[in-house]
Amino acid sequence: KHYLCGYCAAFTNIAVTFPIQKVLFRQQLYGLKTKDAVHQLQKDGIRNLYRGILPPLMQKTTTLALMFGLYEDFSSLLHSHTSAPELFTRSVAAVLAGTTEALLTPFERVQTLLQDYKYHDKFTNTYQAFKMLKNYGMREYYRGLVPILLRNGPSNALFFGLRGPIKQCLPEATSYSAHLVNDFICGGLLGAVLGFLFFPMNVVKARMQSQIGGEFQSFSKVFVKIWLERDRKLIHLFRGAHLNYHRSVLSWGIINATYEFLLKLL
Repeated sequence: KHYLCGYCAAFTNIAVTFPIQKVLFRQQLYGLKTKDAVHQLQKDGIRNLYRGILPPLMQKTTTLALMFGLYEDFSSLLHSHTSAPELFTRSVAAVLAGTTEALLTPFERVQTLLQDYKYHDKFTNTYQAFKMLKNYGMREYYRGLVPILLRNGPSNALFFGLRGPIKQCLPEATSYSAHLVNDFICGGLLGAVLGFLFFPMNVVKARMQSQIGGEFQSFSKVFVKIWLERDRKLIHLFRGAHLNYHRSVLSWGIINATYEFLLKLL
């Protein structure tokens, strides 16, 4: 049931927040201000607003199903086979779940290409993008794997480790709707903070995955290149972070509240 609840929570979230994610992506890739990114999407037209939704829909639903499901499975497995403290086993379980999620990198890869206006005339849908990448070999599907691994494991460990304590700090829920609100606040707050902390990882990932063919540059090399392009100012690395923060509040609020709601129903 943890897998099913995670899947449904992700589906609800993607359907609601995809347009915001597109604006954010343009900011990450090109360092645009919010109004410029929105203007760019307006020029693309309403037809292209949900262009590229299939990969994140497939990737996020599967990823969150694995994230919640594997976390519970790994936690149970480690708890029954080791005598380590629960905090340690749950942290390891979260990192293992996040690392396993990275197997779905090809979906993030294709989503990046479909959202980048430079490729609008090269392919029109997910199938065509996957087919084109096939010409470059399997490795091409996994561009940007390193920042994804650096993001997934630690962020999962922090999310699962802090979710309970944060909810306990909120006013005690005395009704079903109050529990729902607390779950939304807890998930939204955690998701927003973690999204901000790991924002530079996604900036590097977007740059790495926007390339087709050619040299596979290391994470450090791409990071330094972006750092120099953005005048060696940390604040420029976080362009779009404020939008990501607000999107994450909504996104992870929906995910956590939906997940907990469905978990109680099943």
